[in-house]
Amino acid sequence: MNLFGFEIKRKREEEVEKLPAFSPPQEEDGALVVAAGGVYGTYVDLDGSVRSEAELISRYREMALTPEIDAAVDEVVNEAIVDNGDEPIVKLDLDAANLSPSIKKRIQQEFDLVLELLDFNSQGYDIFRRWYVDGRLNYHLIVDEKNLAAGIQELRYIDPRKIRKVREVKRKVDPKSQASLVKTEKEYYVYNDKGFNKQASATSAGSGTTNGFKIAKDSIIFVPSGLMDKNNTLVLSYLHKAIKPLNQLRALEDATVIYRISRAPERRIFYIDVGNLPKAKAEQYLRDMMVRHKNRVVYDASTGEIKDDRKFMTMLEDYWFPRREGTRGTEIQTLPAGQNLGEMADVKYFQDKLYQSLNVPSSRMNTENIFNIGRSAEITRDEVKFYKQVLRFRNKFSQLFFKTLERQLILKQVMTSEDWGEISPLIKFQYSQDNYYAELKENEIMKERMGVLQMVQGAAGMYYSNKWIRSHILKQTDEEMEQLDAEIMAERSNILYNPPQEEQPQGQEGNK
Repeated sequence: MNLFGFEIKRKREEEVEKLPAFSPPQEEDGALVVAAGGVYGTYVDLDGSVRSEAELISRYREMALTPEIDAAVDEVVNEAIVDNGDEPIVKLDLDAANLSPSIKKRIQQEFDLVLELLDFNSQGYDIFRRWYVDGRLNYHLIVDEKNLAAGIQELRYIDPRKIRKVREVKRKVDPKSQASLVKTEKEYYVYNDKGFNKQASATSAGSGTTNGFKIAKDSIIFVPSGLMDKNNTLVLSYLHKAIKPLNQLRALEDATVIYRISRAPERRIFYIDVGNLPKAKAEQYLRDMMVRHKNRVVYDASTGEIKDDRKFMTMLEDYWFPRREGTRGTEIQTLPAGQNLGEMADVKYFQDKLYQSLNVPSSRMNTENIFNIGRSAEITRDEVKFYKQVLRFRNKFSQLFFKTLERQLILKQVMTSEDWGEISPLIKFQYSQDNYYAELKENEIMKERMGVLQMVQGAAGMYYSNKWIRSHILKQTDEEMEQLDAEIMAERSNILYNPPQEEQPQGQEGNK
């Protein structure tokens, strides 16, 4: 199969035959699963309104332009991506990997190159925000196919509305159990510069009549949000939960504006005595009274004309009603304006509900609150949940670095795909921290541990061993104990062989 881009050949895939199964693997990539050589498309139905993945992404972007959603997204991105000046936004942690120093240094160099290709230190905020709003990221790895060992030359962003992953599977019936076994045959991406719509869904991937073209899987870096729809076929954004609360908030705000405009002015009610006049003459008399007492001569500034709009009557004007003989005579009353027009409790309720759908503490969105760095006991539960949520976002987003670094190391022949599979679980990414609440929480925990340590210090060696105290009270692991013991011995030996020099009073050197 000829595909645009490059493919990384793996010995494990070539030598080991995949075991048959009656269902395809459940992936979080939202790939379109079709029969080998079958028809693919992007036509889906989402609540009867959104008909394609491209329309759904466009809706997410429109939502992000609203003030409430924009402020909430900004809070999330600012917590996840922290720019502390000269310090890198994200660092590579290889301490847990059992590798030689030279290999670690080479991996660090390639990771720095990946960050440079992404321009992450200056564009990290925009990249994370794009991933958070769209729910996915797509990057095209541009390499020199004549010299793959040169590595990635450029990382080019692709609009997710123009690309779709396709997984072709082959089904066959097991003669023993009569179960339908499923085996993945091909995985690739289909790119269409005009995007995928309803017409593109009827295109055949196997016949070669598609409007787009196929791209090798290894040439694309795809980072999904990890959220899937109920059918596990479509990748969702983190803004998906806010669609309904946002629509409710907008409808309520519009209704509030209409009500206030229509009920704000005071209007008059004219009861005109028409005596025993017939209905037709009574209506004519009422109209004459309206014209006689109304004066709506307006000036058109654009044309300089004076218009008479007395024939028009809107809902904000006076009311005229006929009154028959035998009742009260002509009377003018005042219709009061609406009461409690300043009440905004219902709007505030739906606004808080919108922020809850995004798991952003409403206290952060209240501009009247003053930022106070207090004790951890004053931290609300919402802040703790928000901090943990940001950590989950970082773990999902780190797939961008994992996948890109994997391609780079394999292309430059630093390691094989099998080697990467062994060390990848040990690789960590450390983001810059700017969460004062987390720091306060850690300080309070350490303070309480030191207080308990002082209380049991007299029982050390009698009722409790030092190792038990370090593991149960200070919560130190075996690795941390070994590292701390080595550092303590090094510091003691340094002090023993290099004792601090006492300062001599001035004027005594010459006496010696």
